[in-house]
Amino acid sequence: MELPPKIFKAMQGQFLEPVEDQSLTVRFPVKESYSNPFGFMQGDMIVAAMDNALGPLSLLLLPPSITTYVNTRFIGSVEMTYEFIHATDFMVKITPMQVDLQAEVKSPGGKLLATCTSSSAVMRRLKG
Repeated sequence: MELPPKIFKAMQGQFLEPVEDQSLTVRFPVKESYSNPFGFMQGDMIVAAMDNALGPLSLLLLPPSITTYVNTRFIGSVEMTYEFIHATDFMVKITPMQVDLQAEVKSPGGKLLATCTSSSAVMRRLKG
C-alpha cells in the first residue's frame, strides 16, 4: 500500500488541522486543468478532493478499508479564481468493521460548496 497515494500527490494535497479520532482537513489547490466547460472546478475533482481526505481519516480510525458508498451534494460552484479549497471530513459512526464519515468542501473564505456522506469497510485478507 502506497501512502500517500499517487492521486493525493498529483492533487497536491496538504494536511491541516487533524482532530484526533474526529476530523481531518486537507487543502487542495484549484488548478486550471480541473476546470469544466463553464469555468468552474469539475464536480468529479471536488469529489476526488473529499475522497482524498476521507481515505486518510479512515486510516486514522480503522485498519485499511475501502469505500463502499459515497453520496455527494453540490451546493455552490468552485470558482477557478479560488487559490485553494478545504476538504474537511468528520467521523460519524465507527464499528470494528466499518466507518461512516461526512465531508464538506469550503472556499478560502469559508463558503460551503459541497458535502458528502460515505461508508468504508475494513478490507479482509484473502487466504491463498
